[in-house]
Amino acid sequence: MEHLYLQVADRIQTMIEKDVIRIGDKLPSVRSLSKEQGISMSTVFQAYYHLESKGFIEPRPKSGYYVKFSPRRLPEMPKICRPVKKATEVNVSDMITEVFYHLSPDDILRFSLAAPPEELLPAAKLSKSLIQAMRDLPAGGVNYENLQGNVNLRRQIARMSLHWNGNITEDDIVTTTGCMDALTLCLSATTQPGDVIALESPAYCGTFQLAESLGLKVLEIPTNPVWGVDLEYLDKAIPKFKIKACVFVTNFNNPLGAVMPDKNKRELVKLMNKYDIPLIEDDIYADLYFGKIRPSSCKQYDRNGNVLHCNSFSKSLAPGYRVGWTMPGKYKEKVLRLKLNHSVSSATLPQAAIAHFLENGRYEHHLRNLRKQLHTQCLRYQQAIADYFPEDTCVTRPQGGYVLWLELNQAINTFEMYELAMKRKVSFAPGRIFSLQDRYNNCLRISHAKPWSKQVDDGLKTIGKLAHQMMM
Repeated sequence: MEHLYLQVADRIQTMIEKDVIRIGDKLPSVRSLSKEQGISMSTVFQAYYHLESKGFIEPRPKSGYYVKFSPRRLPEMPKICRPVKKATEVNVSDMITEVFYHLSPDDILRFSLAAPPEELLPAAKLSKSLIQAMRDLPAGGVNYENLQGNVNLRRQIARMSLHWNGNITEDDIVTTTGCMDALTLCLSATTQPGDVIALESPAYCGTFQLAESLGLKVLEIPTNPVWGVDLEYLDKAIPKFKIKACVFVTNFNNPLGAVMPDKNKRELVKLMNKYDIPLIEDDIYADLYFGKIRPSSCKQYDRNGNVLHCNSFSKSLAPGYRVGWTMPGKYKEKVLRLKLNHSVSSATLPQAAIAHFLENGRYEHHLRNLRKQLHTQCLRYQQAIADYFPEDTCVTRPQGGYVLWLELNQAINTFEMYELAMKRKVSFAPGRIFSLQDRYNNCLRISHAKPWSKQVDDGLKTIGKLAHQMMM
């Protein structure tokens, strides 16, 4: 059950969002709100601290709490991309390599990395699960794991599917070495070199690299920053371009943060059945929702086995453990054969450790804290962008995940801006790497994974100043 202070905070936040309470307005004193609501002063303080952490209100010495920010101040949303005229041979540029080559140096403020930082992960509790797994496994886990994956882990993942009404059993699941391995196995099982696959536009640059490695062509589908892929366009494009598979991130996609509504997910699954082609659903961000409930997955509506659901714990729990999975539907035997040929089995110890972590109820507790933290950080980053970037900047308003997508003035080339930012030890992902077309040159992706701090504030201020300078 939700804490009382969160209920109070949510009511005040709703009033701010609806402009009932406006920027600069003074909130009721802690004592008066306590009496008015019949709650303790401690609960009011917690509610105010919570709103302060989100950047909505601020305390003023000897005066009280005042509204500092309203979502009505946020910039407009980015535009939807134009449809393309043909599928594109994948030739991923050196630009991607240059951007992601700089992910590891510790002296760089990395807004380019859409992954959880160490301070948001339960490292100590995971270590305990790892030690316990070594004790429980025969010979301490030095033997090969079952080809399909650790049975206890698969059982725990099947139970997790109850959160999105998935009718999944442990036998439906194949574990993998992270989500990218799951996508690789599923694409290899459903396509041949030279085939055309459909991706969102903009799309995660790593998927382009994967398509290139498999010799596939890519058709980019226009994607709305709120509700995702244009299904009407997709329906016409599948026969026209002879699309053999679709690879979509239906929940909080990277980089737009869009969530496909349930109605659209059902319609998308119907389209796959209509043309008898597979949907490879990358659902890696779905557990990182900011609202009350987890969004559904397309796999929930799959009755014909055409949806190959892919996921991992890399974005939510342990990037370095490289534990992922797929529910490949009717392609399960093909996926298992490919896994046997490519890797024999997945690593034994990390699977057993995460299974133990899940089995003891630690994952849901961790996720609740992580979601709360990410939502707060997202709001603070959006506020800083509104304050520091040019007035005509557009920014997405994701309801989950790690990233914000910004559309700047057409005069700004964000790759050139990236190179200037790197000289100041700040990185972000320029928009051009999220398409095979010559587009998104004035866009960029910023990760809000790093907890708010003066360093983060200064880093966003630096990028904002560069954007102003490049417009002169």
